[in-house]
Amino acid sequence: MIIALLGGTGNLGKGLAIRFAIAGYDVVVGSRDSKKAEEKALEYSGICGLKIKGLNNVDALKICDVAILTIPWKQVTDFIVQLKDLFKNKIVVSPVVPMERINGVFVYTPPPEGSMAEKIASILKDSSVVSAYHNIPAKRFAKIDEKVDFDVIVCGDDIEAKNIVIDITNDVDGLRALDGGELSNSRVVESLTPFIINLSLKNKIREAGLKLV
Repeated sequence: MIIALLGGTGNLGKGLAIRFAIAGYDVVVGSRDSKKAEEKALEYSGICGLKIKGLNNVDALKICDVAILTIPWKQVTDFIVQLKDLFKNKIVVSPVVPMERINGVFVYTPPPEGSMAEKIASILKDSSVVSAYHNIPAKRFAKIDEKVDFDVIVCGDDIEAKNIVIDITNDVDGLRALDGGELSNSRVVESLTPFIINLSLKNKIREAGLKLV
């Protein structure tokens, strides 16, 4: 199985790319710029000692089975509209959280569809859209020597696709996937991200993640 981190040059993309590679998956890092993708792939490969490929987003999308949208939320809609045909029959994973910082506080700003995952699904009707990885503290996760222990809530209407995302998530050391039900539950999961960030800042907690015990 080939997993592509589209726009995977940031912290979440880095953490997922390296940790999926360690778990035994074929990983592709995507970027608008092929050269940047290749440079980041070389960097990530050096960290984990495994081969990670770097391609532009279009080529990465063409060859992958699972496409994870690790790009800024304000760019997601234009991105998927432009490449809509290439997403056909793919499992598309959204960790995307629309939010703004207002008066020093992060505020969830969902689209009319209810959640960013639902908006993505409304555009990519021929894809299986699943939401996951919203609440992972990206900077900590990107540090491969950092021992992590986080729960990942996975939501989706396509049960087979959701189970695949649950399986690949559970294969990553330090992550536990939890079935979050249907895709509309992404509204709750997405909204947790700004809440957790605000909680961390207010209580001076170092990049909190989600762990249910």
